[in-house]
Amino acid sequence: MPQMRPLDPAFPIERQIAVEAAPVVLVNVFTLAQPDEQTFLDAWRDDAAFMKQQPGFISTQLHRAVGESPTYLNYAVWETMADFRAAFTHPAFRAKLTAYPASAVASPHLFQKVAIPGICLA
Repeated sequence: MPQMRPLDPAFPIERQIAVEAAPVVLVNVFTLAQPDEQTFLDAWRDDAAFMKQQPGFISTQLHRAVGESPTYLNYAVWETMADFRAAFTHPAFRAKLTAYPASAVASPHLFQKVAIPGICLA
């Protein structure tokens, strides 16, 4: 099971999921020991397949750090916070967390798009 290290300790994901918002973007940074990469990838693939079947799931993308750093970033988009909350707290998903290597540290945080006129849309 990965250790959880909040990206923002003052407002961790456990508090964020109580806020109603739509759509929401999960950003989760994982650090781990290099020998555990395949175990991590197998666990993440299984989690992603589960999440892909959940109501409100839009998309996900896993990124690996450039070079020899065994650091990964997951970016997942959900229609609503309620959809994400239901999937994230689902007993089947929570049980899957035990498949992650002991060296894995996860830093999940939820975001919403911000509109900047002339630059990007929300």
